[in-house]
Amino acid sequence: MSTMSRLPAIAIVIAAWPLAVPAALGQPFPSKPVRIIVPFVPGGGTDAFARIVGTKVSATWDQQIIVENRGGAQGNIGTALGAKAAPDGYTITLAYVGTLAINPHLYAKLAYDTLRDFAPVTQMVSIGFVLCVNPSLPVRSVPELVKLAKERPGEISFGSTGNGATNHIAQSLFASMMGIKLIHVPYKGAVPSLTDLIGGQISMLAETTPLVLPHLKAGKIRAIGVFSIKRSHFLPDVPTLDEQGVKGFDMNTWTGLVAPAGTPPAILERMNNEAVKALKTPEVQKRLNELGFVGVANSREQFGAYIKSELARWAAAVKISGARVESAACACIWGTHSSSAIRRGPCL
Repeated sequence: MSTMSRLPAIAIVIAAWPLAVPAALGQPFPSKPVRIIVPFVPGGGTDAFARIVGTKVSATWDQQIIVENRGGAQGNIGTALGAKAAPDGYTITLAYVGTLAINPHLYAKLAYDTLRDFAPVTQMVSIGFVLCVNPSLPVRSVPELVKLAKERPGEISFGSTGNGATNHIAQSLFASMMGIKLIHVPYKGAVPSLTDLIGGQISMLAETTPLVLPHLKAGKIRAIGVFSIKRSHFLPDVPTLDEQGVKGFDMNTWTGLVAPAGTPPAILERMNNEAVKALKTPEVQKRLNELGFVGVANSREQFGAYIKSELARWAAAVKISGARVESAACACIWGTHSSSAIRRGPCL
């Protein structure tokens, strides 16, 4: 997942979790090793993030922190593992918009239920999408892009980090709302899609702010809009899609922390308090700002309500876009906005 590739910066948030929290049986917490489930494969930013967390928390708690990478199926495998863990505070799952808000609408059957199986801790960050084009494409705004796409139906291609990925659904929704036909080119990650955008193999790409900023500053790609309802303070001169006629368009990605449903409230509340406190420190705020993240640090109740709203928002987006995954055998269907599909690697 592209939006996860810069997560090591927020590791310090969890490092401030408490040394002792009352557990369900009155024992000090933690009294044994704690594991962090990362629902993505080793070697990427999420893996590094989890290992930094493990080192910091282990030193504070005087307990071993076990990072468990369970990648596959767009994060479904690791997320299901976290859902079925014992609700005793000894399993934490890295939550992501794709696993909790999008995948439930893409897959006919999942081994977890977002609302039933998880207890929210806090939303840590929100990460905006930037709609970028190759400089050779003769457009400098969303209206110009829409006009060109209508003049050349089925000729303009957009990249994504995979079928059913966050930026696939968001861009598909945009195309559907504008009534334009685009070619979807799914990749196996953000780096190859950005490389092809820079090289001109694809025409446009919506990617997260942290990933596109260096390329925008270097003039290798051009930003024509942001997907959030408000302008990004990282790119204050780039108008929102809403400002450019795509009314109400507001699609971001986010990460947070969840525990298995039934985890003692005292543990959940203390985790939330410490995570929020850490996110609001000048040190963390500075680091998040440097990397293009927006810290959120909300309450458990607020994060729970947000997850519910995101489930509804992305349900509508998936339905409108027409994207879906019919089976684990990669039977992927694109919406009517796509005149054709170019496969680049497996769906999942």
